[in-house]
Amino acid sequence: MSQEIRNRIDYTVMCISEFSQRHAMHPQKAYKYLKEHGGMAFLKDCYDAEHLLSIEDAVDDLTAVCLKNGGKIA
Repeated sequence: MSQEIRNRIDYTVMCISEFSQRHAMHPQKAYKYLKEHGGMAFLKDCYDAEHLLSIEDAVDDLTAVCLKNGGKIA
């Protein structure tokens, strides 16, 4: 596995974990919510820019994307 792929995986796991903590949900539920409301696609598509931001900003962006796509967690 290349280092870039490992970095993307680590970053994605960290974002899911931080998202779950901020919104007081189990990490598996957070993953399902992010997948259902476009957050996982956003992380994949926007990794190049998002990983340069703070994790707090990344979770803010994930929350906004999910809300825009029908999510109810704010």
